[in-house]
Amino acid sequence: MKIKSFLVLFIALIAINKSNAQAKNYLVHTVAFYNFENLFDTINDPKIIDEEWLPSGAQNWTSKKYHQKLENLSRVLSEIGVGPIEDKKNPNPPTFIGGAEIENRGVLEDLIKQPKLAVSDYGIVHYDSPDHRGIDVALLYQKKHFKVTSSINIPLIIYKKQMDNSSKKKAETDDASDDKSEIELNSERVFTRDQLLVTGFLDGEEINIIVNHWPSRSGGEKKSSPFREAAGALNRKIIDSLVKINPNAKILTMGDLNDGSYNRSVKVALGAKLKKTELKESGDIYNPFEQMAKEGNASLFYRDAGDIFDQIMVSQQFVNPDYSSFRYWKAGIYNKPFMIQTTGQYKGYPLRHSINDVGFSDHFPVYIYLIKQTK
Repeated sequence: MKIKSFLVLFIALIAINKSNAQAKNYLVHTVAFYNFENLFDTINDPKIIDEEWLPSGAQNWTSKKYHQKLENLSRVLSEIGVGPIEDKKNPNPPTFIGGAEIENRGVLEDLIKQPKLAVSDYGIVHYDSPDHRGIDVALLYQKKHFKVTSSINIPLIIYKKQMDNSSKKKAETDDASDDKSEIELNSERVFTRDQLLVTGFLDGEEINIIVNHWPSRSGGEKKSSPFREAAGALNRKIIDSLVKINPNAKILTMGDLNDGSYNRSVKVALGAKLKKTELKESGDIYNPFEQMAKEGNASLFYRDAGDIFDQIMVSQQFVNPDYSSFRYWKAGIYNKPFMIQTTGQYKGYPLRHSINDVGFSDHFPVYIYLIKQTK
């Protein structure tokens, strides 16, 4: 009888221990990137080409439309990554938001004051870039979780001669772009966005974040490819420099690359890998969006063809299976029904701005989760 009782107690203790071992808790942070698509205010800035986005301009960009745009963007940003995710819970909006097509710091200050974002108390890292339309990249971050220690905007120096001789011919209309500002006709230099590097501590753990908006496909994909390859090479140089300083550096690079995960700028110049098993050294970069593209997912569409130009990639130090510190967990594209065009020629595309209606963007935002096991 005593032996039987002992066996019952022993089995119960094993069951309790097993249950406790399975009940793991995780701290979850969302990292998001969103091309805001022409987030301009209504004030004329004589230093940039913003006339289209004035009340008297081609877009008839009024104060009412501007504030509607801010409200629309804030709705999206406040919802990315929030809610139950498998066995984990995340009540928090994105800890980090990388943004592109931003006119100035002022529009970001207006954005983070929107009621849906104000509660998260975002900080801003932003620099004016030499892009002639004045569109920049920036990083928003939740101050309670991330402490910035340094930031710098690193210029991408490229020249027209990097395009092949055929670029002097008529542009390829199939690859026309809204991003028309890059080539200065009276100069050999192509003025485009800087790459933003921010370093700081995420809940006490140092990480490095690079925010990108690589040169557009204006003039044709093939002709303009050398510009984006140069952007990928600069990204690679930044990453190598960080790893040289700290071989264990954790690095995130994200942005609108104007190329897919399979293009030379990403695969060769930057050297991003499809599989985690391909990562061998600290500076190696894993791109979860390459597999997502192979599966037919898209963050934008053009002429009925979808692709993922918006990507977030992580260095080797983020993919270690030990979750005692922050690691990459999973990735996604945020494309809820309210953000999608439901009728007409562009049904299924992102619901963007038109002359009559204020939409969201011509891109869907992308995101990843970073997780850390807690006691």
